Amino acid sequence: MSKSELNRFQAILTARIAELEHLVSHRDGITVERSADHLDEIQGASQRALAVSNLDRDFSQLRNARAALRRIREGSFGTCQQCEEEIHAKRLAAVPWASFCISCQEAHDRGAGEPGTPAREFLVEAA
Repeated sequence: MSKSELNRFQAILTARIAELEHLVSHRDGITVERSADHLDEIQGASQRALAVSNLDRDFSQLRNARAALRRIREGSFGTCQQCEEEIHAKRLAAVPWASFCISCQEAHDRGAGEPGTPAREFLVEAA
């Protein structure tokens, strides 16, 4: 990967990190407010669950973007962390924080939750 491409990805990731840091700093949607109306309580709980889910997704993406920046600094950006093949440019353009090629990502998605699977073992070793 060329230096100009790495600089472009670094700029994209830095901007995304700044955006995500701003998003995760606003946690107003997860506050618990009591209401006398049972339906309002249910609606509030549903909205809170959605806010927590969005916050969890944003934190995960923030962690992944920071890891991608670290890989740029280390010189391993654009290389699959499992099979060590190059990650296709179109995938990186769509998901600049991708750490797996499409094949390894699909394998991870299919088996990451099952103990004993290669993707699960890889993630346990990485942690």
